[in-house]
Amino acid sequence: MSINRSTDRVTARATARATDRPSAQAGRAAVLRISSAIAAGAGALVLLTACGGSGTAAPAGESTPASAAATSPAAGTDAAQPSASFNDADVMFAQMMIPHHRQAVEMADLAATRAADPEVKKLAATIKAAQDPEIETMRGWLEAWGRPESAGGAGHMGHGMPGMMSDADMDLLKKAKGAAFDEKFVQMMIAHHEGAIEMARTERAQGADAGAKKLADAIESAQQAEVEQMRAILDRL
Repeated sequence: MSINRSTDRVTARATARATDRPSAQAGRAAVLRISSAIAAGAGALVLLTACGGSGTAAPAGESTPASAAATSPAAGTDAAQPSASFNDADVMFAQMMIPHHRQAVEMADLAATRAADPEVKKLAATIKAAQDPEIETMRGWLEAWGRPESAGGAGHMGHGMPGMMSDADMDLLKKAKGAAFDEKFVQMMIAHHEGAIEMARTERAQGADAGAKKLADAIESAQQAEVEQMRAILDRL
């Protein structure tokens, strides 16, 4: 009997150990899985933190580059800034036409006191009324474009411009009166207008600014009509 009991106890212990071994192994496997999950989670957290760092809100009182750009004034809103629509031909047109117009106005002013023909006087007044405002318009363009009113030192100023009268021509006109003035005025103004028409055509062909090209078109149309009128006046003088 004692031998059998000893045998039973040995058998029971062996069975218990055999039964506990899978449980211990399962427990260790579960611990390993949990540890791996924790490690993976920590790694993901580190990665998320690193990626999210660049999107962190700026400290109070500071602006990010995007917000700074959003609040800065838009470029080109200042009306005094030069327009991107103009080119060198537009600038040259205005710089040349301003003194050209001024001489025409000077000639027209002389007609007020020296001309004898009523149509010549009326035409001179029409020329002055049209060209004075055009001078101011072109001066405004040059200011907006950031360009000088005169191209300083360029050979196109003065006598180099088409139709521009010389100082000697202007002196002769100033000395004339009555019918002699009328004839000389008309002859000189025809040549002067033809020069302006030539410059206007150049602007229409080479310019870029819509306003300058529109004015060039108006100058060509109006002065061509006046040339025809003056030729008719000259025929009857």
